[in-house]
Amino acid sequence: MKLSCSRSTLLSGFQMIGSVISSRSPKEILKCAKLEAGDGKATLSGTDLEVSIRFDFEEVEVMVPGEILLSVHELVAILREASTDSVEIELKKDDGADQDYILIQAGKSEFRLSVNDPSEFPSVESFSESNFFELPIQSFREMIRRTVFATDPESTRYALGGVLFDVENVKLTLAATDGRRLAMVESACTYQGEEAYQNNRPVIPAKAMSLIEKTLIGDEGSIQIAIRANDVIVKSGRSTIFGRLVEGRFPKYRDVIPPEPTYNIDLEVGTFYGAARQAQIVTDVETRGVDFIFANGLLTLKSVAASVGESKVEIPIPFEGDEIVITFDVRYLADFLKILDSAAHIRLQLIDSDSAAVLKTDDGYTYVIMPLSQAR
Repeated sequence: MKLSCSRSTLLSGFQMIGSVISSRSPKEILKCAKLEAGDGKATLSGTDLEVSIRFDFEEVEVMVPGEILLSVHELVAILREASTDSVEIELKKDDGADQDYILIQAGKSEFRLSVNDPSEFPSVESFSESNFFELPIQSFREMIRRTVFATDPESTRYALGGVLFDVENVKLTLAATDGRRLAMVESACTYQGEEAYQNNRPVIPAKAMSLIEKTLIGDEGSIQIAIRANDVIVKSGRSTIFGRLVEGRFPKYRDVIPPEPTYNIDLEVGTFYGAARQAQIVTDVETRGVDFIFANGLLTLKSVAASVGESKVEIPIPFEGDEIVITFDVRYLADFLKILDSAAHIRLQLIDSDSAAVLKTDDGYTYVIMPLSQAR
């Protein structure tokens, strides 16, 4: 095999593959990417056996078709340090020795890498589905950003390690929870195919969702998502991602959302986030809680940490009624606020000091936070 390709294109592909593979994998072959070239195009693929990705590119000159395995760690390092615009990769046979090697030329630099058998590499699927959902790239990327952070990949109960994919008519809901908070976002979608979709409320792994987000480049175009019995396969531009669905049942997430609130408070994101960040300064590992004190026209954030000190932050708010003191882990509030536009406004909905708080935007995003114990 022999090809010449843009350094930046190759680097983007190997970095994408690198977000899938694990450097701690006991199988050396899974630390590699498979490079296939022919007919004026090339494909990189990588997998950890749970999540896989194919990265196609046509900005390539193929002199000799074929396939090889390349160490992702080594190739990323080479491509980052190379100063040339073009890189040449060739499978060669060492003169006088019955052993192949891979020659990489980047300008005046040359690298000889050992060869692994590409036939031993696990196959990575391409997208050939006839039944799939379609959403605008920009919409789905934002949906992932607004939910994936609320998952709990370490959890062994329910299916908290992924994002729920729940479809009703032409509305898609993504939901994620770690048991202490819930992130839920809705958007319109279309379904293509002859077979009716049987919604079994699949849960897509957080790792696959984060990878999908990274591949969604630009604001134009659409993404195709095919949900199958045990896995999901997603096509977007030059990338195809495969992931096994999370096993287990997702909690009844809509039951977590409190009934009609007693108070609806309009807040500017930037002001509220700034106050939360200031209050977070005086917290420690043992004391994550911050008291949110709602009084007439004023919100006061108080935090106390024995190893740090105390803080008090005040911002004016449109609130009238009896005083409410509710304690939150301020990190969870910051996670929600930092992904929103600072000039945007949200509605904070409260019932009392012991009930969950609900934060909503005007574009279908709902976030629920459970309060911490009032005891210090």
